Amino acid sequence: MDLRKEFHKDMLAIYQNAKKECGYNATRFLQMVASQDGLTVANSFILRSQPTDGFTTLWEMGRLDLTVEALVLKPKYQDLFSDEEREKVLELLKRYDDK
Repeated sequence: MDLRKEFHKDMLAIYQNAKKECGYNATRFLQMVASQDGLTVANSFILRSQPTDGFTTLWEMGRLDLTVEALVLKPKYQDLFSDEEREKVLELLKRYDDK
């Protein structure tokens, strides 16, 4: 399986895990991933100046591990994102992890 398809599959998995483990039903996220693709959605999230509502909800639940940003930082996906993109999501995660 190519890396982009694997990333897409993992984007769907974080939706399922958030629903199963936290009761968080991120319907809009699922629709975005299904209609575009996981990498496109992740890139749009990275470009945002503010975190998504889903990120904030997962932060409030203490589950930043289920965010798109955490998935972006997984070593196996390093080739899909630039160093700048990875640094931006790392800074966001650090900022919220300290709150």
